[in-house]
Amino acid sequence: MSLVTDSPVHSSSSDGFAAYLDAELDSDSSDVSPEQGAEDDDQEAEDDGQEAENDEQEAENDEQESENDSDSEHKRSSVGVKRLKIEQFESIEEHPGSNSDGSLKQTLEVTITKDSCTHPGVFRDLCIRCGAKMEGGSGVAFGYIHKYFADLRLGSDEIARLRDTDLKNLLRRKKLSLVLDLDHTLLNSTRLLDLTPEELYLKNQTDPLQGGLKGNLFMLNTMHMLTKLRPYVHTFLNEASKMFEMYIYTMGERSYALEMAKLLDPESVYFSSRVISQADCTQRHQKGLDVVLGKESAVLILDDTESVWQKHKDNLILMERYHFFASSCRQFGFNCKSLSELKSDESEPDGALATVLKVLQRVHSMYFDPELGDDSSGRDVRQVVKSVRKEVLKGCKIVFSRVFPTRIQAENHHLWRMVEQLGGTCATEVDASVTHVVSTDGGTEKSRRALQEKKFLVHPGWIEATNYFWLKQPEENFPVNQKKQ
Repeated sequence: MSLVTDSPVHSSSSDGFAAYLDAELDSDSSDVSPEQGAEDDDQEAEDDGQEAENDEQEAENDEQESENDSDSEHKRSSVGVKRLKIEQFESIEEHPGSNSDGSLKQTLEVTITKDSCTHPGVFRDLCIRCGAKMEGGSGVAFGYIHKYFADLRLGSDEIARLRDTDLKNLLRRKKLSLVLDLDHTLLNSTRLLDLTPEELYLKNQTDPLQGGLKGNLFMLNTMHMLTKLRPYVHTFLNEASKMFEMYIYTMGERSYALEMAKLLDPESVYFSSRVISQADCTQRHQKGLDVVLGKESAVLILDDTESVWQKHKDNLILMERYHFFASSCRQFGFNCKSLSELKSDESEPDGALATVLKVLQRVHSMYFDPELGDDSSGRDVRQVVKSVRKEVLKGCKIVFSRVFPTRIQAENHHLWRMVEQLGGTCATEVDASVTHVVSTDGGTEKSRRALQEKKFLVHPGWIEATNYFWLKQPEENFPVNQKKQ
């Protein structure tokens, strides 16, 4: 059986992964004709005969070498040749598109110079190339791609090779990789027992899991929860799939991740098997691109939580959190009515997903700019993101007034850094070049001067909203309370 032909995975990344395994394991192909199989058997018989002759010759050589041992010991070769033959039978489940007859027979015939093997990967404590025992071997597992890969761990060199191949395939199709968070980014879920009295009406307005998949609100009875898809999510996924190979990446359990994937992608056209959950993470409470087969220089991330991406902040586009249910608001300390309690929702054309889609389209367009030439392999999407971000507040000079705690240096505050990332500049004193004063108190000296000199006086939320929407927001929507001194 061929791992390539039987795998249900159809992405360039995972197909390359399966092809890699097929080549390394030299597994029997399920689509070989009977005539070809007979020819292979004849050839194997000839090879076995030749091997027997070689074994006899080797025995004679060993006997002769033994006789001359004292004179020629220093001439012995330090390189050993190892032949490994493993026959493995495993029961496997039938799945759509499989040619499986219910069992998997893999035959590995490896002839290799033992000392030269770099041990590119380990399958059940055996090197996949030379068959050496590799107890406690390191590497990264990609079990989410297919169950066959759960016991396989690949080394960094092989992963890098696979990523290079994947990048070439993606760039040929003018695509990059996009990693998508689930909760508060694409959807919002709540337990049924956490519904408030004002939310109980939702139980009668859900689309059944069977057949009602074009809706936005779902009752998952087996999980005792409700899930609300974010407005515009279907259009977003459809448009994004034209530019990116997409992954789901959640800190939730795999069973939950797969259920959410069914709601978002019922026909399995967007994600295939690229659904990464908590069990796939290599570091506790952190997400990492080490389990993503896309090359880091060509991967973008959409997530509402920056802290889980400590090693990949330059790849991250931070999303405004989607709080549909009251339990979500409580979780993040908001003492206000939720969208569900208000019987309201985000705007589709002006919401977070519609906004970030425009950003992704611009980044994609700049990355594949024809004026840069046909070879895009040396480009880095992280630099493109920085360039796009720095256009948002270009030309703005901002002074803060009573926004930062006195114990914190202004330059280290996240709002100061946010302004700089958005292309603006920050200052500590108001002068003629300052365009905005940011404050929560309209009675401070700097706030009063801003009003006197016709400068914008805005609440700190103006900067955060501008950051989320990648667009300078109307200043009049973020007024500052005028307090009398």
